[in-house]
Amino acid sequence: MAQGSLPRWIPSFWDVLKRVDKSKRNTVRMAFRNAAGVALPLGIGIAIGHPLAAVAVATGALNVAYSDGRDPYAHRARRMLGWTLLGAVAVFLGSVTGNYHVLAVIVAFGWSLMAGLLVSISTRAGDLGLNTLVTLIVYAARGALSPKGAFYAGLLVLGGGLLQTALALMSWPIRRSSPERKAIGGVYLDLAEHVGSEPEDVLAAPLKQPSAAVQDTLSALGRDHSLEGERFRLLYDQAERVRFSIYSVRRLKGTLEHALRAGECCEAELKIQKEALDLSQTILRAVGQSLVEDRVDSVSPDLAQQLNALTEEIQTTKGQRGSAADQLAGAMDVLAGQLRVIMQLATNSTTEGAEAFAKREYAPPIKLQLQSWLATLRANLHFGSPAFRHAVRMAVCVAIGTGIGRSINTQRNYWLPMTVAVVLKPDFTTTISRGVLRLGGTFAGLLLATLCYHVVPHTAFAALALVGIYTFALRYAGPANYGIFSVAISGLIVFLIAITGVSPMDVIGQRAVNTAAGGLLALIAYAVWPTWERTLVPDAMAEMIDRTRDYFRAVAKRLSGVEEISEDELDSARDAWRQARSRAEASLDRVCSEPGADQVKTDALTSILASSHAFVRGVMSLEAFYIHGPGVQMPAAFQTFAQDVDFTLYYLAAALRGSEFAAETLPSLREDHRKLLEEAKSSGARDEYLLIETDRLTVSMNTMREQVLRFVGLNKISSERQGPVPLPST
Repeated sequence: MAQGSLPRWIPSFWDVLKRVDKSKRNTVRMAFRNAAGVALPLGIGIAIGHPLAAVAVATGALNVAYSDGRDPYAHRARRMLGWTLLGAVAVFLGSVTGNYHVLAVIVAFGWSLMAGLLVSISTRAGDLGLNTLVTLIVYAARGALSPKGAFYAGLLVLGGGLLQTALALMSWPIRRSSPERKAIGGVYLDLAEHVGSEPEDVLAAPLKQPSAAVQDTLSALGRDHSLEGERFRLLYDQAERVRFSIYSVRRLKGTLEHALRAGECCEAELKIQKEALDLSQTILRAVGQSLVEDRVDSVSPDLAQQLNALTEEIQTTKGQRGSAADQLAGAMDVLAGQLRVIMQLATNSTTEGAEAFAKREYAPPIKLQLQSWLATLRANLHFGSPAFRHAVRMAVCVAIGTGIGRSINTQRNYWLPMTVAVVLKPDFTTTISRGVLRLGGTFAGLLLATLCYHVVPHTAFAALALVGIYTFALRYAGPANYGIFSVAISGLIVFLIAITGVSPMDVIGQRAVNTAAGGLLALIAYAVWPTWERTLVPDAMAEMIDRTRDYFRAVAKRLSGVEEISEDELDSARDAWRQARSRAEASLDRVCSEPGADQVKTDALTSILASSHAFVRGVMSLEAFYIHGPGVQMPAAFQTFAQDVDFTLYYLAAALRGSEFAAETLPSLREDHRKLLEEAKSSGARDEYLLIETDRLTVSMNTMREQVLRFVGLNKISSERQGPVPLPST
């Protein structure tokens, strides 16, 4: 069949299968230390004649290796210790209940249910639930131990986890803030590259999401209350404000050129504007290099002197050469102040210097965090929640898989329920892709293990070397593609078990059969009770529009003077929109990979995303030019315009969630803009930039309104023709 005649979802699904996300690939250093954490106890155990105990310790190290990362050491330590302790608890509970079939199934069901619900809190929490569930399943299948024996088994696994944690934190005293410094230094280096870009590109740059590793590092800054942590947090916050200030200065070029033609300024202002941008780029690059390379001499004192001289030069023209020069003086004054702050923050790494900066609390106490987690779990205890449906589906399937495995009574029957647990995910695309990659990767890994068995000498230390190699591949490239992960984990487990004296050939056959059975069970279960992303994407879009509304309201209130909105509130609203947009984009990507995806609907959703992006860029322009720039008094008609935009956004989000409303009752934003234009003319005020940006907002808002109504209409027609969808939208 020709490529053009294939259903649209097949190429999209194939892209998911073959995608290698290099941003998720771990460093060689991390992969090596994780491999060492697994191989080291195995080598010692083999040398002293206790391979079974060594395998238990290595299992604990392998389990905790998944929680290793490049985020701040304190944050990493808390997470890895949490995984270590819960892993030991899972080993104890599984070992105690192993021989009691009914009790083992009940315990597996309960743990699976909780593990599934944890995805509603965060990806990290979901990973913790899944990994400890796998540990519980494996040790329950090994057979029951006495409470004393289960306790010792838990201690061995605990020891392996502590060893892996110690290796991950070994550089802490030497490289205390290396992850934070490099992450924030990268932000400044990236910002330096955008200084010379066109104004729109400067604002578009922050819309790109940082890598997962950088996001972990930056989010962890809020939980670091040390003086160093506060300094890094201030640096990160200032980066966003500097971006807006640069936009303000960059945007004034057109205004200055117009004023020059009108004789209201001279060439000197244009020259100063260009020099200010060039110097800003130099300073930002120096700050980034200082942080990445940990060199205080990267930021030369001469840069501060040049900045002060340039700022003083433009300030002398204030009030003498027209409004354009005054606007440049105001914008440069703001930018210069921010650049001076970041230079001082970057070069001052001592406790005495950090004490000069304001100290702020960013993370709630652990008690409030726990209350938030519990509230999230309670809010998801209903079948309308995708997380709850996933939890129930996984709990039932794991219980069935455990029962089937125990009834067959084969050795290592835990592979069947374990495969079910790792394949099942909350959405269709991820579940099916993981199922396909798990099965394909497992068989490929077993073939590779068979080849190794015939080529490599049959000795314990040869198996130890292969375990180290497989663990390295697992941790280095496994996160980038689940197929690579499946190949590596299959070979790793074969030779890990071989160290206990079991022939690899015996393990390979059993693993192939059990993995195939578990994968098919998971896929069948999902086919019987799927969670179609197309039923969830409207809510993801509505959430994005809600966050768009929050951000617009914050900017509008600040501009109108209706309410005092702090810089932190603006930052939070903007970041919340970016996160919601990222979730909406991911949801749409999953819809495109589902069988039966309606191309007309997905095109409509793609158009909504594009319009929302254009709208927010307009809001960012207003924020950059008026809040972070020279600032002007807003016309009275702007408040009416802002209220009607807010009203429209509210109803568009409600419409996506299924609310019925009459489109003709929505306000006319074009009429509001016309009144804004008339007021500007009648008052004699000429603020072309405000009129241009509000016109862009009007066009984007009206376009998004038509697209949302079109999508809602398509959904209504689809429901009338096909009846209710299998699972309702949340």
